[in-house]
Amino acid sequence: MPLTASDFCKIILAILLPPLGVFLERGCSGDLLINIIFTCLGYLPGIIHALYIIFKY
Repeated sequence: MPLTASDFCKIILAILLPPLGVFLERGCSGDLLINIIFTCLGYLPGIIHALYIIFKY
């Protein structure tokens, strides 16, 4: 499945604020909570998780 323009916006938001990128992709779910925890533990793990969620779904 090719990337769309909205995916590029989500990727940029995931780099700037990882939980926002996950929220736009999956909504208010367990993935959002996991990403918030990763972001609090370290900014880089939050980015990696957000990008994983965006590319997975």
